[in-house]
This record gives sequence, structure tokens and C-alpha cells, in this order.
Amino acid sequence: MNKYEIPFINACIRAFGQRFSLSREKAYEYLHRYAGLSFLIEFYDVEHLQSIDETVDDLVVMCSKNGGLLA
Repeated sequence: MNKYEIPFINACIRAFGQRFSLSREKAYEYLHRYAGLSFLIEFYDVEHLQSIDETVDDLVVMCSKNGGLLA
């Protein structure tokens, strides 16, 4: 993991939490449980080139494919 990935992932967690009115802790737990964090790490090279809103949209799709119910 490079020095740019951690701030990017943190920003994505915050944006995800804001969209669904979750605390950062709850957003982190949700993304961890439904493979959103793994997705961000694996596809950082593509996701960091998009807007945060598009990345959150992608997280919603990924998490829903893994059992998440937020949409």
C-alpha cells in the first residue's frame, strides 16, 4: 500500500458514511463486512481516478453483491 492509498480510502469511508448518515466507525464496519474495503484496495489504481461520488456508487454496488442492504 502506498502513501496515497490510506488518505483515499479514508476519504471514501467518510463520503460513504455521509451519503448514508453513518458515523465513520459504522461506515468502516459496513465496508469491511461487505468487502468494500477490499474492493478499494484491489482497485485503487482505477477508483482513485474517479470522483468520490462515483467511487461511493461503486462501493454500493460491490457491497450489495456481497449482501449489503444500503442502496
